[in-house]
Amino acid sequence: MGKLYDMLMQDYRLREGLNACINCGTCTAVCPAAEFYRYDPRRIVDVVQSQDDSKIEELLKGDVIWYCGECMSCVTRCPRKNGPGLVIMALRSLSIDLGYFIESEKGRQQYLLSKDLCGNVLNYGYCVYPREFDYKSHPEAGPVWEWEEKHLEDVFERLGANLDGDGPGAMRKIPDEDLAQLKRIFDITGATKRMESVREAGRKKAEELGLTEEEFCTLLYEQSSPRHLNGQ
Repeated sequence: MGKLYDMLMQDYRLREGLNACINCGTCTAVCPAAEFYRYDPRRIVDVVQSQDDSKIEELLKGDVIWYCGECMSCVTRCPRKNGPGLVIMALRSLSIDLGYFIESEKGRQQYLLSKDLCGNVLNYGYCVYPREFDYKSHPEAGPVWEWEEKHLEDVFERLGANLDGDGPGAMRKIPDEDLAQLKRIFDITGATKRMESVREAGRKKAEELGLTEEEFCTLLYEQSSPRHLNGQ
């Protein structure tokens, strides 16, 4: 067995998701990501089964493992009860542990997820916090959001929400003791340590590219090569 394959086999998701693939291709046929991306979960499972370290390393350093939406449609249709989505999770986890994720365009977007999404969860208790979701960084949200950003209080009041308010209601302020408990969960489960390693890898890549952290984040938001898509 290869060293990387042995490391993958330590992840319970791979042991549960890879039983006896017969390469029928059903997972690829039902995969929503495969419809749009150059993505074939059958081939990924085939590479892992080969136990070939060079091919597995190519996966860990490449974009392909980051195309999956983890919808698990593959699990529901596989005649042998394999879970290519679980295999993908194990590959992603190892890619982050080894720092390989930062070598690919899609992989290094983990830096944004760690910084923004996880930061929002820990600081505010929400994955997306409206005061941190600015139009300048997210022009894809369109002119409607540009307007809403300037009228947040009025918009949320009209919607019957409780933006940053005490008591019940959508977007209410999460009590400090609850945020502290979230932080403890991150610490105990190893999420905090993983976030720190992702952030450190991102800072090194930004320095390597001669960019500030802000410039690096802008690059990650804006960079999207057409080579990822089918038909390109």
